[in-house]
Formats: sequence, C-alpha cells, structure tokens
Amino acid sequence: MNPLAPSTPRAQGWGRAYFAVQALAGLMWWVGVFLSPVIRTSTLGSLDPVAVAVFDIPLFVVGSGVAALGVRAAAVVATGWTGLVAVSLAAYATISTEAGWGVLLMLAAAACSVVALFFVVQGRVPTELMVRGPFAFRPASNRGGTAGNVGATMGQLILFWGFFLVVLPSVIRWFEQRWHISVPFPSGAAPAGLVVLILASALGIASAVTMSSAGGGTPLPSAMPNRLVIAGPYKWVRNPMAVAGISQGVAVGLMLGSWLVVAYAVLGSLLWNYAVRPHEEADLEKRFGTEFQRYRDSVRCWIPRWRKDLPLSDRRPFRR
Repeated sequence: MNPLAPSTPRAQGWGRAYFAVQALAGLMWWVGVFLSPVIRTSTLGSLDPVAVAVFDIPLFVVGSGVAALGVRAAAVVATGWTGLVAVSLAAYATISTEAGWGVLLMLAAAACSVVALFFVVQGRVPTELMVRGPFAFRPASNRGGTAGNVGATMGQLILFWGFFLVVLPSVIRWFEQRWHISVPFPSGAAPAGLVVLILASALGIASAVTMSSAGGGTPLPSAMPNRLVIAGPYKWVRNPMAVAGISQGVAVGLMLGSWLVVAYAVLGSLLWNYAVRPHEEADLEKRFGTEFQRYRDSVRCWIPRWRKDLPLSDRRPFRR
C-alpha cells in the first residue's frame, strides 16, 4: 500500500503520532541545547538559545504536542513555524557557516511536518498534483516518427542529467561544505562511483532508446509511449530508467565525497516510488488494461527477476 495515500482514519492517526514524536524530540533537543555546548553550537551556532526558545518552545514543541491531539489549527501553526525556522536557519548558516546540523534537522522536520499536516487535515497527501499541468500523462503525437522520438529522448536525457546529476549535486555539495557538515569518505569511493556512474548511464541510455524506438514516445509524461514496452531492460525490471537515475545520483555522491548528495538520490527515489509511480502505473493500467496487469505481475519494480520464462516477452514492450 502507498504510505502517502492510506485510509483517512489511519492517515490521521499517523499524522498525530508524528506530531507527538516531534514534540518529544523538540523538547529533548532543547534540553540538550541548554545542557550541552556541543549540541548548542552545532545546531544553533552563535544564536542566543534563550531568545530562540521563547518562540520555538511554544510554537514548535507545544504546538506539535497540541497537534498530536488532533487540533488542526495547531498542526498548521507548528508546520508553518517549522518551515519558517528551517528557511531562516538555512540563511543564517549560509552567511555565518554555523549551525549546519541544525539546518538539516529543521529541513527534515519541515518536510515531515508538511506530510503530517496533510494527514491530519485531509487524511492523505494530494500527490496527484505532481502529475498535472505540464507533467500530466499524455501519449506522444508521434509526428516525428521513431527518429524524432529517439532524438527528443536524447535531448531530454542531456537536460535532465545535466540538471539532476550536475547542477543540483554541485549546489548540494556547496551547501554541505559551507555548513561544515561534510563527513570523510573512503579513498575508494570516487573510483567506485565512477564505475557505477558508467554502468548506470549505459542502462539509462539503453532504456531510453528502447522506450522511444519500441514505444513510440519519450520518457516525459507529456509525450509518453503509445505502446507498452517490455523489451530490452524492461524485460527484467519495470523501472530501469528509475534504477539508472537513482544509481547515477548515488554514484555522483560517491565521486564528490558528499553524503548529502547520496541522501538526495535516495530521498528522490522514495519520492518517485511513493508519490509518482502509483499514478504512472494507474495510467498504464488504464491505457493498456490486462496486458499491463500481466506485465506488472510478472516483472518486479526494482529488483530484476532472472528467469527465461517471462510471459509477454514476445509481445509489445513497456515504458518507464
């Protein structure tokens, strides 16, 4: 079951439980701030803890505790305050190079608070908003034929890989160094990352070419394949492009010596798996019916099943 779309009563219970944990964690953190100079300097830097506590304890700790009782207004206040603190602390850490670990804690708390808020207020996270507008699922027009689809797909790969594997990791690495939250990597991490990057990129290119040539479309939701693709890498795993992308992200993190980039790749995979993939597969089932159902039941999502008797292997191929 998708944890971002559980039944309403269960989701509300999870949201309230999270706010209870957040209230307790916040209280313990403040105790640590006043008792331990290490915790205080690593999470608050040179900020006056008393001045911060005057606002944070009632709005974050108490607000989260009241939200745990199911009070929606308190959940809104606690979430809003957490986001404000995360942004403000990030700006302070970037300017002063202090309190980097505090930024990470608050960014994580802000993200989790938003999810918990949706659970408490709506009973679910509206992940369908991520696949609307320009990201809505639409079949490709096929005006350019196979050559056009392959060319468009290669152009998409260059843009997406350039942004998600070069620009964003570089920015993340810069903040990691600026906030002084780097950790040492083994000497063999960079060469291992390079090997993984080459292999993952080869898988990504093979998957993209198979999708565009056999499926009559591109990886973009706005120009999806018109035919179900189960050839090439799709014969062994349903999401080879996602596997390639996650592996590439981890590889870049290893090459940069950045644990935060590795975490970025892992978190991105979780977001895609739980927020986007359910809608994508629902669209595939709607368009291809029992053919996709048989494929889904025969081929795993992430881990290849090495067997020779794959059903549908001689029929139309799948897409991402």
